[in-house]
Amino acid sequence: MQFPITKLSFNTLSFLKQFTKATIKITAITVLFTLPLTTSHAAEQPGEGKSVTPIFPNIAEERFRGEIVIAGLEELGYEVEKPKETEYAALMLALAYGDADFSVHLWDILHDNFYQKAGGDRRLVKAGTTIPSVLQGYLIDKKTANKYNIHSLADFKKPEVAKLFDTNGDGKADLTGCNPGWGCEQVIDHHIKAYQLNKTVSHNRGSYFALMADTIARYKQGKPVLYYSWMPQWISGVLVPGKDVEWLDVPFTSLPGKNNDVNTQFQGKNLGFAVDKVMAVMGKDFAAENPAAKTFISLVQISANDESAQNLKMQNGEKSVADIKRHAKEWITLNQTTFDSWLKQARSAAK
Repeated sequence: MQFPITKLSFNTLSFLKQFTKATIKITAITVLFTLPLTTSHAAEQPGEGKSVTPIFPNIAEERFRGEIVIAGLEELGYEVEKPKETEYAALMLALAYGDADFSVHLWDILHDNFYQKAGGDRRLVKAGTTIPSVLQGYLIDKKTANKYNIHSLADFKKPEVAKLFDTNGDGKADLTGCNPGWGCEQVIDHHIKAYQLNKTVSHNRGSYFALMADTIARYKQGKPVLYYSWMPQWISGVLVPGKDVEWLDVPFTSLPGKNNDVNTQFQGKNLGFAVDKVMAVMGKDFAAENPAAKTFISLVQISANDESAQNLKMQNGEKSVADIKRHAKEWITLNQTTFDSWLKQARSAAK
């Protein structure tokens, strides 16, 4: 059976034409008004829909600068995963092979061996100086230094000097050193050989801050102390160089890999370690695919004094992850104009 086709009246056809035109106009207007809003949102949030995995060393005192970066990436729309934590050598490998995306903990010279073994510039990208001009070296208490005229690590070749710093009765000076796997551990071991201190100095390695708690306790008891340290971190706020302790000179520059053409001088002394800088580092693929994140991370910079001050807050009890995040937010508020300029440049890079 066939149904007859009903003819549309002239009025009905006219109405449909007018309705269609009106619909097209409304749709066009909607698109015109919606498009700028969508474009504006995308410009403000170039990281929307993308996740980022940070990787940090497994000591809480180095998390502060990373939390500042995380806060900025979240402002840019990125979903930031829980940071992974590991030792420095493994950290570089994780970045090189895509198991994590960025870190802000590469000591440019001290960690160069780790960086090169992970593939160097073929797999990784150094992206900006996070903390400029960082120091490390050996220190002793000022009282013992002045009383016995000890101002160089070479003085510890003398058995009578070494015995002053003996804490376990073996006749050798006990040097509070580094965690196993840290770059400084390699340099300290190298120095003990290079300066012929094997018979008079022991490198005590382990959990650095636990070892330093014992060292500070000995200092407060009026006993001689010999230790390795670096700046920035809270130790220099408790044992203040120039006031409580002093840097030791070394007889000559000698670093692993014969990389001796670096500046190791500070205030007229050869500290034995390169005057260094802490850099941001990321996987090469991540850097290429995320210009906004790369730009922001490369711009973040804080002073050694700011990080030392934050570390001292941790030593005084504010040491939870929530505390560190709060410290980062407080720092951002105090430096809001600079922080906003980093975000602006990152958004421009995404265009």
